[in-house]
Amino acid sequence: MISKKTVIVVGGGFAGIQFAKTISGKYFEVYLFDKVNHHQFQPLFYQVATSQIEPSSISFPLRNIFRNQNHIHFRLAAVKAVNQQTNTVETTIGNFTFDFLVLAQGCETNFFGNQYIKQNAFTLKSTYDAIKIRNHILQIFEQAISALPNEKAALLNLVIVGGGPTGVELAGAFAEIKNNILPKDYHDIDFSEFTIYLIEGSNHTLNAMSPKAQIASEKYLKKLGVTVLTNKIVDNYLDNVLTLKTGETIKTNTVIWAAGVIANTIDGFEQQQYVYGNRLHVNRINQVKNTKNIFAIGDVAYMETPNYPKGHPQVANVAINQAKLLAKNLHNILLNKPLKNYTYKNLGTMATIGTNKAVVDLPFIKFKGYIAWLVWMFLHLMLILSVKNKLIIFINWAWAYLTRNTSLRLILTPPKNKTNSS
Repeated sequence: MISKKTVIVVGGGFAGIQFAKTISGKYFEVYLFDKVNHHQFQPLFYQVATSQIEPSSISFPLRNIFRNQNHIHFRLAAVKAVNQQTNTVETTIGNFTFDFLVLAQGCETNFFGNQYIKQNAFTLKSTYDAIKIRNHILQIFEQAISALPNEKAALLNLVIVGGGPTGVELAGAFAEIKNNILPKDYHDIDFSEFTIYLIEGSNHTLNAMSPKAQIASEKYLKKLGVTVLTNKIVDNYLDNVLTLKTGETIKTNTVIWAAGVIANTIDGFEQQQYVYGNRLHVNRINQVKNTKNIFAIGDVAYMETPNYPKGHPQVANVAINQAKLLAKNLHNILLNKPLKNYTYKNLGTMATIGTNKAVVDLPFIKFKGYIAWLVWMFLHLMLILSVKNKLIIFINWAWAYLTRNTSLRLILTPPKNKTNSS
C-alpha cells in the first residue's frame, strides 16, 4: 500500500485552486498556503474599482471552497523561503516539510525599478487594491466639489498607465460611469472637465491581440471620451505630476499603474533557475530546473515549447490546465505510470471596453461589438466559482444594463475625525 505524500501548494489563485481540487485525496495530503483567506477573481477587479460589483461577489473563502475535501488543509500564512536540501518551507507560522512542492504564487505589479511610481500610484492586483481605487475615486469627486479652481485639474485628471486588457477595461468602465452615472450623483461638477487618460508605450492598445482588436479597442475608447496616448513612456510620478519621457506632464491626483507584472519570488532558488520576469524555468511537466520534487505552475512558470519558445502567456487558461495536468502527473509519478507533457491549447483572448463593446480573438475567428460583449460576459461568468456568485454578478450586470445605474458607490474608509459624535 502506498503511503500518503505531503504536497505543499503556495498560492490560492487559479493555478493553486485547480491543482488542489484535482489532486487525489487517496494518495496525497495537501497544505495550501496563502496570505489571504480567499480566492480572488482577478479578471473582474476593474468592476469593483469602478463600483459595478461588490468585492464579495468575486472573493471566495478558501476554507469554504474545500469544505468537503478533508485531505486539503488551508494555512493563512506567507511562504518566505524554500530549503531544497531538507525539503522544507519557511513560513510566517513556522517550518513545514513536504514530499512535493507546488509553487503557484502568481505575479505582482512591475514598476520597472521606479520607486516614486511604486509609492504614489495605485495598482490593481487584489480585491483590496480595487476597493482602495473605488474609495479614492469617490473621495476625489467629493473634494472636487469644494476645490479651488487651481486644484481641480489634478483632481479631475485620471491617468491609467498600460494599454493591456486591464488598462483598457478600466478606462472603458470609468468612461461609462463618467458619461452615465456620476453626473446624476454630483450635480455640482462639470464632468466635461473630467479627463481619462490611457497611456500605452507601444503603437496600440491591446498590443498582444490582433490588429483588428487593437484598432477596435482604440475606436471604442475614443468614442467613450478617453484620451488615448500611444508610443508614450512614463518617466516619473511625484507631487501629483506625471512626467513622460518626452517631457510632457499631466497634473493628476490619480494614477493607476497597469503597465506590467513580475512573478512573485520565494527565497531559496538559484539565479540560474529564473528567467526574465522572475519566472521559474520549468520543463514540460512543470518541474523546476535542477529539482526533483519542486514544481511551478501558472504565472510563475516559464516553459519553452515548440509553439511557445519564449514561454506561455500569463493567463488563467494556462494556469488552470497546467494545474490539472500536474495533479495527474504527480499521481502517475507515485504509481510509476508514464507522464504527459503540457501542451497549450490557445482558446483565444478577449477584452471588454464597455457596454456592448468588446473584442474577441479566437483561433478560427475574430470579432467585435455586441456579440463579442455577450461572449465575454458568458465566459467570465462560467469561471466564477459558485452558482450564488454567478447569479449575483449576472443580476448586477442586468440591472446596470437596463437602468444605466448601480447603487454600489460607497466610500468605505475610517473617518479622519475619530472624535465621538451623537
